[in-house]
Amino acid sequence: MKVVITGADGQLGQCLQDRLSNTPNKVFPLSRRGLDITDTEAVLDHIVAIDPDVIINAAAYTAVDKAESDTEAAWAVNAKAVENLASAANNVSALFVHVSTDYVFDGSSSSPYKEADPVNPTGVYGASKLAGEKAAQQAERHIIVRTAWVFSEYGHNFLKTMVRLAGERDSLSIVNDQTGTPTYAGDLAAALVHLSEALPANGVYHFSGGEACTWFDFARAIFATCEELSEGFNMPQLTPISSSEFPTPVRRPAYSVLDGQRLKEEASVSAGDWRIALLPVCKKVLSL
Repeated sequence: MKVVITGADGQLGQCLQDRLSNTPNKVFPLSRRGLDITDTEAVLDHIVAIDPDVIINAAAYTAVDKAESDTEAAWAVNAKAVENLASAANNVSALFVHVSTDYVFDGSSSSPYKEADPVNPTGVYGASKLAGEKAAQQAERHIIVRTAWVFSEYGHNFLKTMVRLAGERDSLSIVNDQTGTPTYAGDLAAALVHLSEALPANGVYHFSGGEACTWFDFARAIFATCEELSEGFNMPQLTPISSSEFPTPVRRPAYSVLDGQRLKEEASVSAGDWRIALLPVCKKVLSL
């Protein structure tokens, strides 16, 4: 099977390459330098030349706050590019696997979001990702997977930021009133590969990492793991704060836990416990 990965230099893209390297599939990783996915003609030419069986779109504009002022770029990557890829997938009869986000919801729920729950994004990032979902549905064969709070040893993410800040500061204030489900990008990559091979298209599915927690809880677990791994790790003093004490241009969802039951029932796929993934990921980030 020939598999195209867009966003190949991002954390999910790199985890997908790691996962697929142990399979007989032929992988075509495409980074921003290799293909401008916002260029309709270039995308079509590139995909037709490869003639893949599966296109996994791991590319995204994820700067939530910056998207408010960089609107054109956010919409180009999160919506227009998806339309280009979906159209190209149709041209070669490929399955199109697209990754979306918990930010399509407004966070006002008090119970885990199901796939059919009403969407209501509150900022440019969420709105552009929702538009991307609609564009992905233009592919005759498509799978859309919403995920949340993605972390790994690659790229830029909350875990790596916390480890970096621990080396720079003796105390940190972390938001404790936003609840979600951290998701290891390696687990997500494994799920996407499995779905591309085993799940009948079409559909929207939720995949995220098990037990819900706040950002404060997540940070505390990260630091506890790092301290366990390294005697010399600088354990900063943590102070829980409210979102109002850490204002951002875009309001974050107060509650964005995703219900993954549908994926478990239809494809026997469920996310691993994010706490289990912390040990190997922190070990790599600390370069131990």
